[in-house]
Amino acid sequence: MLPRHLLSSITALLALSAMPALAELKYSNDTGGSVKLYGQLSPAYLSFDDGVASYGDLVDNEVSNTRAGLTVTQDYGSSVLQFDFLTALGFGQSSNYGQAGDPKFLDWRRTFVRKLEVSWKTESAGTFTFGQGSMATDGVAQSDLSGTKMAMYNGLDTVAGNYQFRTSAGALSGIEIDHTFTSFDASRRGRIRYDTPSFNNFTFSAAYGKDILSTNSNDIYADAAVRYKNEIAGTKIAASLGFSRRTRNGSDRDDTFGSISALHPSGANVTLAAGSRKNDGQYGLIKLGYTADLFSVGKTSFAVDYYKGSDFVTNGSSSKSVGAGIVQKFDDARLETYLIVRKYEYTDTTATSYLNASSVLLGTRWKF
Repeated sequence: MLPRHLLSSITALLALSAMPALAELKYSNDTGGSVKLYGQLSPAYLSFDDGVASYGDLVDNEVSNTRAGLTVTQDYGSSVLQFDFLTALGFGQSSNYGQAGDPKFLDWRRTFVRKLEVSWKTESAGTFTFGQGSMATDGVAQSDLSGTKMAMYNGLDTVAGNYQFRTSAGALSGIEIDHTFTSFDASRRGRIRYDTPSFNNFTFSAAYGKDILSTNSNDIYADAAVRYKNEIAGTKIAASLGFSRRTRNGSDRDDTFGSISALHPSGANVTLAAGSRKNDGQYGLIKLGYTADLFSVGKTSFAVDYYKGSDFVTNGSSSKSVGAGIVQKFDDARLETYLIVRKYEYTDTTATSYLNASSVLLGTRWKF
């Protein structure tokens, strides 16, 4: 028999998959303006085994969490003025569950605001954005055409980040998943940002900002990125490369990272990502996948990935992970479901050895 809470989670996920699609919540005027409500629900069941004990919870998948937003757009000739507000709804994030305790089921805080920005997009001069939103390198580590990005995200700490490795003696080590697995991908800040128009399939971005939502934070962020999108002989290619700097109390933390993904017309795909933090660790990731039209409801995507990081916790430390998963899309319902299994391994140069850990993530995302 499956655990009662797992049965309840599966029932809820199946109920979501059977929901009919809603009409787009959008109002348009006759002058090129529109108001749109949008969002998504992203429930999942997370199971984690640390080698001694097993845990299971209904969570909000932080890879792409439950959120709601409002966009107001107005055309002015060939330019577009847009206001965007988007916030996560505050459900317990998958990265915040751990052996030491679970987050509140619902606890909205202002740090859940993802966007509160105004942008001005022009054909010839590019796009200017001001307010809370993505830094230039947000998403640079996530160029991914596998169809599994929703669940097998290059950011392993978003799924089970607060869980700790146990020592071979069975004690909690204090070393968490989010200490040993990272992508260096940027986040969202109060910033000014500029994106160029596309030049021969390349787009350049730069941003400067501060963490305006957290209290007592004087950190300054600056970054720049280049992105590339193209299709060559039927093969789609997406790539990105970025550099970001955080300045805290006069000290700089520099990250350089990037990713590239290619999707063949056959459905076969490969994704590579790598990054380095100056004097503080580096990693590499490879993902192999296949997307097929097995069912009329939408594409089915399979993938396996391998992550290897080093020097994150201490010099000489090593973190490895192998993951495998499947994502099924239901196009008419604007929904996708997924099942991901993952193994984690950590070693360092101390006399302490650590038990391997594993996780299972079963979930769905429904967009409206």
